[in-house]
Formats: sequence, C-alpha cells, structure tokens
Amino acid sequence: MTINEIQDEIIEEFSGFDDWMDKYQLLIDLGNEQEPLEEKYKTEQNLIDGCQSRVWLVADYVEESGDRSQESGVIHFRAESDALIVKGIVALLIRVLSDHTPQEILDADLYFIEEIGLKEHLSPTRSNGLVAMVKQMRVYALAFSAKQ
Repeated sequence: MTINEIQDEIIEEFSGFDDWMDKYQLLIDLGNEQEPLEEKYKTEQNLIDGCQSRVWLVADYVEESGDRSQESGVIHFRAESDALIVKGIVALLIRVLSDHTPQEILDADLYFIEEIGLKEHLSPTRSNGLVAMVKQMRVYALAFSAKQ
C-alpha cells in the first residue's frame, strides 16, 4: 500500500467516530496493540527530543530483495512511549511511514493528521511532540537516503 492509501484508511477509521473521547480511545487501543519495544532499545540515544512524554524510536534499513540494478530498501520503524495517547500517535505514524523507501517518507504529505482532527485536539506540548516524532522519522529517512 502507498503512504496515501494508508492515510486514507486511517481517515476512514476515524470518520466512524463523532466524539473525541471515542477517537482518543481508538488512539489508546492502537497504541496498546503495538508490539512493545525491547528494553535494550530504550536508550537515551533513541529518545526523541521535543516530546514531553518519553518516546523511543528505532529505525532499521531493510534491503528489498528483487531488482539489484537499483538500490531499493525500506525503513522499518519501531517505537514506544510511556504515555497512552502518545503511544497511539506514534503507532499511527509507524503504520503510515514504516516499510517505505527513504524517498517516499521524505516526499510524504502527512495530511491524515489534519483530516482526522488530531492537530486541533492535541495540547500544545503533544503537538510539539508529534512534530518532533515526524521530524525524527524524516531525519532517519534522510540519513538512509544519503547512504544509498
């Protein structure tokens, strides 16, 4: 699936709820469904700066088997947070951006954040954290694309 197809799927899922308490509950459920990050990755180096709660993000570059004439690999993200709603937000970001090429991640317009109303329903500190998470994911994509 493309990044935009995944975003459209998320918008569809959230459109079923009118009440923001239900949307928060969906975020919490998404966060709880996420695979926990192994303790060895919960290091200072993997913490995202700019988040009020603690968020650890790990990125791995995975070579795609197939056409060897051009380098093609994807970035696989894993993350965890000690805050329930933030854990759900990072789960959404991973769902959208993980397992795509560095260039796809760099080119992505993350319109789902606005479309589901997340931006206007987050506190300023959580909004800053969201921006920091997206920025860190793009930094990884930039670093991996520079290595190619």
